[in-house]
Amino acid sequence: MYHVHATVGTMLRILRQLSHDHRTVAMIFLVPIILLSLLRWMFDENLMVFNLLAPALLGVFPFVIMFIITSVTTLRERTGGTMERLMAMPIGRLDLVLGYMLAFGLLAVIQAVLASAVLLWGLGLEIEGPVWFLVTMAVSDALLGTALGIFVSAFARTEFQAIQFMPALILPQFLLGGLILPLDRMPAALEVTAYFLPLTYAIHALQTVVSNVDITGEAWRDLFVVLGFAVAAIVFAALTLRRRTR
Repeated sequence: MYHVHATVGTMLRILRQLSHDHRTVAMIFLVPIILLSLLRWMFDENLMVFNLLAPALLGVFPFVIMFIITSVTTLRERTGGTMERLMAMPIGRLDLVLGYMLAFGLLAVIQAVLASAVLLWGLGLEIEGPVWFLVTMAVSDALLGTALGIFVSAFARTEFQAIQFMPALILPQFLLGGLILPLDRMPAALEVTAYFLPLTYAIHALQTVVSNVDITGEAWRDLFVVLGFAVAAIVFAALTLRRRTR
C-alpha cells in the first residue's frame, strides 16, 4: 500500500539534509551554468556553433550532474543504514523511491530552469522555437538523470561503484546521441542502438527547437520518450531497492 505521508516525510528529510550540504547544492545549481558559460567563451567569435551546441548540452549537463548526485546520495542512505531503519517501519519501497524522486526532482527543476534562464538571457542563445519547450526539455532531462541515478544506486555497493556507472551508462549515450555525429551517418548497428537510449531523444528535441519555429510531432515524441524512461526508471528502482548494501 502506498503511503503519501511517508513519501512527503522522506522528501522533507532529504531536503533538510541537503540544505546543510552547501557544496552539493552549489554543484547542482552552479556547475551547469559554469560549463555553459565556458562553452560561450570558447565560441565567442563563432556564435553559430554555440547556438547549435548549447541547447543539446543544456540537456546533457543537468542530466549528468543529477545522475551523479542522486546515485551517490541514495547509495549513502543504504550504506549508512538509514534506509534499513526506515524500511523496518511501515513504509514501502515505492514510498521511499518517490520521496527521493520528489526531493531531488525539485532541485533538478530549479537547476534546469536556472541554467535555461542564464543560457537564454545571460549568454545570448538564439533559437527559432518556443522558449517554453526548451525549458521543458531541459527539466525533463534533469528529471531523467535523477530517476536513473536512483535506479542504478541499487546495483552499487560503494560510492566509487556508483560513479563507475557514469562511463558505462552515460558516456555511450553522449557519443551515440547525435551530438557528435548525426544518426544517419553512423554505422547501421550504432544507429539502431541509439534509438534505445533516452539521451538520443533529448538531444534531438533540443536540436529541433533551435531551427524550427513550431514544435514538430517528432519533438513531442522525444519529450514523451524521455519522460517515459524516467517513469520506468522509478518503477524499476522501487522493484529493485534493497535495504542496505552487503
